[in-house]
Amino acid sequence: MSFSTPDPLRPLILDDVRGAQKMLAGVARMTAMEGSRHLTQLVGAPVHLKCENLQRTGSFKLRGAYVRIAGLRPEEKAAGVVAASAGNHAQGVALASSLLGVRSTVFMPVGAPLPKVAATREYGAEVVLHGTVVDETLAAAEAYARETGAVFIHPFDHPDIIAGQGTVGLEILEQCPEVRTILVGIGGGGLAAGIAVAVKAVRPDVKVIGVQAAASASYPPSLAAGHPVAIDPAPTMADGIKVGRPGDVPFGLIKELVDGVRTVTEDELSSALLLCLERAKLVVEPAGASPVAALLSDPGAFRGPVVAVLSGGNVDPVLLQRILRHGMAAAGRYLSLRLRLPDRPGALAALLRSLSVVDANVLDVSHVRTDPRLGLTEVEVELHLETKGPEHCLEVGAALREEGYQVIS
Repeated sequence: MSFSTPDPLRPLILDDVRGAQKMLAGVARMTAMEGSRHLTQLVGAPVHLKCENLQRTGSFKLRGAYVRIAGLRPEEKAAGVVAASAGNHAQGVALASSLLGVRSTVFMPVGAPLPKVAATREYGAEVVLHGTVVDETLAAAEAYARETGAVFIHPFDHPDIIAGQGTVGLEILEQCPEVRTILVGIGGGGLAAGIAVAVKAVRPDVKVIGVQAAASASYPPSLAAGHPVAIDPAPTMADGIKVGRPGDVPFGLIKELVDGVRTVTEDELSSALLLCLERAKLVVEPAGASPVAALLSDPGAFRGPVVAVLSGGNVDPVLLQRILRHGMAAAGRYLSLRLRLPDRPGALAALLRSLSVVDANVLDVSHVRTDPRLGLTEVEVELHLETKGPEHCLEVGAALREEGYQVIS
């Protein structure tokens, strides 16, 4: 199976996805399907997590990349391949090329996370750092393809790529035959389109719902217009689905087969990532957690059993730390307070004893003595506390006020 150029008029069918599945035998893992008791209780129906974050290279991208490169003609393989990516697609192309004995060059932005750059090199690609944004990196990769004859491997806008990603849908039907709703993150649309092609051909009653970060949601305006519309995506922690324009090939399939596209906020994304880590013990990147964010934002909207596709788990540790803090704040697990105390020995110790009584964990304390609003014998203390949730935050504030402390914020 191979399509030499993206052809929106050539229909992608179930046989294409089944052919891709045979090609991927022994290459891509059938990733685990894990039940989630917490989400099941929240939704009121069984919820399962399709763990593509545990796929080789840490995301579903290997599937499409391997099918695309394996389908090249011998002379195309001899010329090598080139791709542009800040992360998951880069690693998928690098490993697929190595497995197939094809030379690969991957252009990545200068600011790409070092673990992703290192992993791409370790999978066998020559990495070229170019540009500060993905558009510049993409332009450099396309120029390289024109100059050298290397085949450009698009991350989502090609039928072979979509057929490979669609194998996730076949696995879902095998692992959870009673599924009624599938939630999947959408960037360019390759994964959602592939899943929809596979699932709708076998089970047209199953709802396939796409999820985008609200800050960079290009599909809702595109679907409303009836054709791909370019937007200027705002910054989002879900960089894996931050795409300014849908792909022509996946857009046509999503328009025809996908039952709806929902958006989620940054707070919902970080809360979902935190839930995956704490409750499911799974490291998931923000884009991969977007289906869980949709469940958290509107749990009653989906008919169960529900399968949420965790599309990837490649998250930079520094970013993960920041996202977890954001998620804990969004969940009411952090509390920041400013109080005024008498500036005398023992005042702070008494305050900390009061906090220990209500079981609040002090993370940080800072003093301000030079504010003109303060009296001569006053000090302002800023506290950052870890709490058990919104109700505990209210309990902490009420206890301090009962003790006579002046809580400013």
